[in-house]
Amino acid sequence: MSILFAYDDLTEFACSIFKKAGCSDRDARLASEVLLSADLRGIDSHGVARLSGYIRLWEGGRINTCPDIKVVHETMSTAVVDGDSGLGLVVAPFAMRVAIQKAAVAGTGWVSVRNSNHFGIAGKHAMMALEHDMIGISMTNASALVAPTFSVERMLGTNPIAVAIPAGSQPPFVADLATTTAANGKLEILQRKEENMPKGWAQDVNGKNSTDPNILKKGGALLPLGSDREHGSHKGYALGSVVDIFSAVLSGANYGPWVPPFPAYVPLPQNMPGKGLGHFFGAMRIDAFQPAAEFKKHMDHWITRFRSAKPAKGHDRVLIPGDPERESEPVRRAKGIPVVQAVVDDLAELAEKMGVKFPVECGREE
Repeated sequence: MSILFAYDDLTEFACSIFKKAGCSDRDARLASEVLLSADLRGIDSHGVARLSGYIRLWEGGRINTCPDIKVVHETMSTAVVDGDSGLGLVVAPFAMRVAIQKAAVAGTGWVSVRNSNHFGIAGKHAMMALEHDMIGISMTNASALVAPTFSVERMLGTNPIAVAIPAGSQPPFVADLATTTAANGKLEILQRKEENMPKGWAQDVNGKNSTDPNILKKGGALLPLGSDREHGSHKGYALGSVVDIFSAVLSGANYGPWVPPFPAYVPLPQNMPGKGLGHFFGAMRIDAFQPAAEFKKHMDHWITRFRSAKPAKGHDRVLIPGDPERESEPVRRAKGIPVVQAVVDDLAELAEKMGVKFPVECGREE
């Protein structure tokens, strides 16, 4: 059973919470819209359920709600942005705008970010490029919860990659994926529902497969995309490593096992080599390669052909990356955002603590 809340009400609630924490009106609004974009797109693990986590980081002195975000190094097509320990929900859009501005001049723009925090869903930032007839790329490193292939030690984060590509009459292609078999947020959802997780998502402290969604709290680790060597986990390990290097080694952020953990109660690693969390963004102007109209025509052709691919038995259609999330948006705008009871209780407690009115539910969903 989930409780439904209107998107606008949850957005206003989050905005009020961020303002209470010291964000400017503009930053609070931006952070709330980025955060709630995950709920709209059906990625409940990265939406309003994480609001309390950001506030706990702020209370712990790890988030600066009035950051001086700035470019600290740049060339015509590249830049390094220092987020001044700001909300990643605010730092990331700033950096993506810099990448877009660079691309407008040089054809492509590439920005690596240091000294930031969790930035929500990667796809939201990559999609900023679409309205400029650009391809957008977004990635970030994250808390070390992932064991490399053949290891039991947590060394990498879920380290997502997102790519947004414009089309013409067809909706855009939007790939947004973790480089693990499953994102940590999926485990958190199962914990709230008190359900087991599928095999291949995580391992216990000894490296054995586990179906316990609480296994990370018991010293276990998430598995790279592919689950095990025989199914290609070395590929997921490699992809997660690339994200870590682009996001952090390149920018001067913390990398590997030194990435600051999202839970505020987890102590910071010792001997941290960099500053905060790292992100990486790219923007590629379509007309730096060919006329945008020509490209979009071929993207429509590509998408149409893949949609017409013969589905396997038991499936009625072939999806294009971004379809489920795009189809979720109008439904959730109209019917409301489903929030499980455990998250409702957490948000209600947050509202009371921060002196903010909690929104009224608009329905229930089985």
